[in-house]
Amino acid sequence: MLTTEPLPTAIALAVFGALLLASALFSRAGSRLGVPVALIFLTVGILAGSEGLGGIHFEDYRLAYRLGSVALVLILFDGGLNTPMSAVRRVAAPASVLATIGVVGTAGLLALGAHALGFPWPLALLLGAVVSSTDAAAVFSLLRGSGIALQRRVGSTLEVESGVNDPMAVILTTIMTRHLVDGSGFSWMVVPEVVLQIVVGAGLGFGIGWGGRELLRRTRLAAGGLYVVLIVGLAFLAFALPTLAYGSGFLAVYVAGLVLGDGEFPYKPAILRVHDALAWLSQVSMFLLLGLLVFPSRLLEVAPVGLSIAILLTFVARPIVVWLCLLPFRYPAKEVAYIGWVGLRGAVPIVLSIFPVLAGAPGGERLFDLVFFVVLAGAFIPGATVAPFARRLGLESDDPPSPPAVLEIESLTPLNGELHSFYVDDALPITGATLAEIPFPEGTAVTLILRGGDLVAPKGSTVLMEGDHVYVFARHEDRAMIRLMLGRPESH
Repeated sequence: MLTTEPLPTAIALAVFGALLLASALFSRAGSRLGVPVALIFLTVGILAGSEGLGGIHFEDYRLAYRLGSVALVLILFDGGLNTPMSAVRRVAAPASVLATIGVVGTAGLLALGAHALGFPWPLALLLGAVVSSTDAAAVFSLLRGSGIALQRRVGSTLEVESGVNDPMAVILTTIMTRHLVDGSGFSWMVVPEVVLQIVVGAGLGFGIGWGGRELLRRTRLAAGGLYVVLIVGLAFLAFALPTLAYGSGFLAVYVAGLVLGDGEFPYKPAILRVHDALAWLSQVSMFLLLGLLVFPSRLLEVAPVGLSIAILLTFVARPIVVWLCLLPFRYPAKEVAYIGWVGLRGAVPIVLSIFPVLAGAPGGERLFDLVFFVVLAGAFIPGATVAPFARRLGLESDDPPSPPAVLEIESLTPLNGELHSFYVDDALPITGATLAEIPFPEGTAVTLILRGGDLVAPKGSTVLMEGDHVYVFARHEDRAMIRLMLGRPESH
């Protein structure tokens, strides 16, 4: 006899599947219109909510907070895996200043503005703390999905800052919520607490990332898919263990991803692709859930104040703080202007605004609606202007176009060699030469040439032409010679 018990599960999966499908399809239209994909996902969630076309009633703040935290762990971990350590070293100092002093400064200026708009000091300080940090999910997805390649220092500064500034916002939000709930006063003991969370988070994150890298190198699992399971487990441990040790779990998981991604391990290209897919699934699910949580009628009530806060954040607080933080590092004015403009907010402020609601802080639900409105407003300005503003300031990267296809080597064991693609332009001395005429080192071979939409089998008589993407296999010790001949490898 058939049972009806699976029906609620089937209905829930059908609804969730339809929302995922709609989000994926509408994201293409959003990209064409220059609208951040995060806004598309939020809008789909709002339309499916209790006051939208879907009529789905959802008001479980606790569940949203927990699922949002899990999604942020996977997003931050993926961001770390895909951020080259060389880029981090290049911008470590300015990004660290922006992620600490910059967050505190932004929170302070926003608190001043909110107080001027009539907010009592405790609530104004809490609002400033919640929206003080840029959002890794929003920055990663917008920079990588906007169709524009930024100059390396600018792009790296934005990505690293957004990856490491969440801990400061979390700490400030926790302190301000505690102050609002029990009326506890502020003291200089906050400073050691902040330092402890950062030190513990960074230290344990580095240790877990390094240990995970060694574990992957020495462990042979029964199937390639199990390596993904192992790395997801490392990501969750990288968040949980530092959190239990009074450290910053969000900082730790990003650092662990950085350290792990900087090394070699089995099936690395495939694992990175799977984690990229997990990060996108986490991001879409999180924004859908947060969209379901909001009530549009309540957004309209806070719209005037929310718009004022969004304008203050975009045109005053963020630009001033960025200018002051980057002043010692001598960034050109156009780079400072762009970094100050692209202070994107996303899921992190919304998730943090749930915390006061769960803690029973007075005005918590109104704060949630206000933060949600600020994030929506920021998705249009500056979110929709990221690519045009970069082109206007001349901050596009001069890196060659990405190859139309990707060729990779997946191996269970480390190999004494690597496969890279290079773009052939008219400045290279090898342009117009046959492969037989090029003095490649012994053990180096051109494996494939992509010419437009065609695959060219390399032979000695094959001529390298401008616009070709050339895949070369070379030993590690020949890396410098190959780059001298062909330039910098392409990033896929």
